[in-house]
Amino acid sequence: MLVKRIFYYLIGVTLGSIGVYFFWQKKNATFDYGMDARTLKTIRIKKRLFSEDAKTAMQKFDIDTLKISEILNTGDVDFGKGNPRQTPCAEYYITGNNKLENISLLVKRCDSSATIEKIIIK
Repeated sequence: MLVKRIFYYLIGVTLGSIGVYFFWQKKNATFDYGMDARTLKTIRIKKRLFSEDAKTAMQKFDIDTLKISEILNTGDVDFGKGNPRQTPCAEYYITGNNKLENISLLVKRCDSSATIEKIIIK
């Protein structure tokens, strides 16, 4: 009797998990709970601007906005190198991952926009 209950419970949990997985996948929901993920998301949703220094670096090192977007999606925020408590615009130092690990960004996040101030190539 107990084995039957456990069996039915496991079937229900499995079917429920599969249903929830497909439901959230269709909604394109994200779960940005970590500090890095929240910071990157707030930068991504704001209007993106580029300083003249950043535009020059992009042309010089052949960096396009797709690479910048990838860094802002998967990068690591180094809160020690930035100034996140600066007002009115916080500064963040973001380093790319994997094939973009040699590219870092200095981003200034204000209320309505995020400005890529510098692009640092290592």
